[in-house]
Amino acid sequence: MTFGMYSICFLVLLYLFHGSEEICPSMCLCVSDIVSCSSSGLTKLPQSLPSFSVTLDLSHNHFSWLGPGSFKKMSRLENLQMAHNQIRTLGYGVFHNASGLRHLDLSSNRLQVVEEHYFQGLWRLEELLLFNNKIAQVESGTLSGLSSLKKAYFSLNQITHFPFFSIRDHSHPFLTMLDLSSNRLNRLPWEDVKALPGLVQRGLYLHNNSLICDCSMYSVFWHWQLRNYDSMKDFTDEHTCTIYGDSHASIRFLLHNRFFHNCTVEKAVSEPVTVYLSAVSVSEGGKVHLDCETSLRGANLSFTWLSPSKGRITQASVNDTLINVFANGTLEIQGAKVNDSGLYVCTAVDIKQALNATREVNVTVVLPAQEAFNTGYTTLLGCAVTLILILMYLYLTPCRCSFCKQPKPAANPTAAYNPNALTSVFSPSMRDEHKIPTDKHVAFLEPMMSDDGTEWTPRS
Repeated sequence: MTFGMYSICFLVLLYLFHGSEEICPSMCLCVSDIVSCSSSGLTKLPQSLPSFSVTLDLSHNHFSWLGPGSFKKMSRLENLQMAHNQIRTLGYGVFHNASGLRHLDLSSNRLQVVEEHYFQGLWRLEELLLFNNKIAQVESGTLSGLSSLKKAYFSLNQITHFPFFSIRDHSHPFLTMLDLSSNRLNRLPWEDVKALPGLVQRGLYLHNNSLICDCSMYSVFWHWQLRNYDSMKDFTDEHTCTIYGDSHASIRFLLHNRFFHNCTVEKAVSEPVTVYLSAVSVSEGGKVHLDCETSLRGANLSFTWLSPSKGRITQASVNDTLINVFANGTLEIQGAKVNDSGLYVCTAVDIKQALNATREVNVTVVLPAQEAFNTGYTTLLGCAVTLILILMYLYLTPCRCSFCKQPKPAANPTAAYNPNALTSVFSPSMRDEHKIPTDKHVAFLEPMMSDDGTEWTPRS
């Protein structure tokens, strides 16, 4: 009975093992944690996509939409490529349980509206590619919650309005690239554009649009050109505006600015953001102090820290006894752990003057130093011991010497020398010969002692 129960348990475990085994779909290629189903004619997701996937390539297929929880079993997913499909919409909660996503490519599809719920939960997303779609509208909360976003590409669409007001230092502290080129933008909320963080303004691309020429527009671009932003240098010829909205009266305003001679250019549009880069290394269990020294000075500053493991931290929101934010903006971490490593960003805001600046500190928490006697030393010691043993073997092995006492030869010395036996060592053909040729000598035989003690060497 006991044996039968063990057998049943074994069969159940075997069944569960095979049932949980993940198999690469037949139309895909799986290598390590990379799964590629590109150009496979797919219209819907394969049912058995491996949950361990870090990179998933579904580009060049025929997907028209993505349903809720499409990637809920893929918690390790970081890179999703779905370019060159026919996707028109994304369902609610499509990225549920896929919050680890860092790179999302939805370019060259048929999206028309980017809705607020599309990217919910993707707080680790760093790069968003939406260029070459048919997007005409980007809803105001689309980028909300994407606190780790670094680059966003919206070029080659039909966008007429964009929610610039939703991008601030505290909401998108890492954003350095916002590409809105080749769209249908004509009148922008320039006050919102001027209020963008300095890093975003530096990486804002607006060329190849249908901007209407006016002094507000020119003032913004004039200051950007004065600061030598790459977006101005690299696309000088592509920055055009239309006079009175007439598409046939277009000028390259960065090259021909006579139309704006009567404009009064403001003294300053926005204070440039000064970023102080630094790095801190601390052993696990140690205490970390991160200051928030920026270009801003004064008593009316408020500070916000963005932590890689705990998200947004302010003096009012701290509920952890191991973390403190002081009035001067200093962040203190007691008993640092390895998972506390990462980039910490402090944003200092002067509300009265509407200025802000950031400070970035890269924190590395290392484990306590291990014993110095590591594998390298072990290998070196092993080599040294081996060398010593070889030298001992060479120099301590007994050797023959001229004054050593030689052992007495056997009673019949001729028995030690048998020419017929020696011939077989050199050549099998000599076995049948009865005599060894007179021109052959046995060179390696040691001298032999005669009965009277004199040495003699046998010759054939």
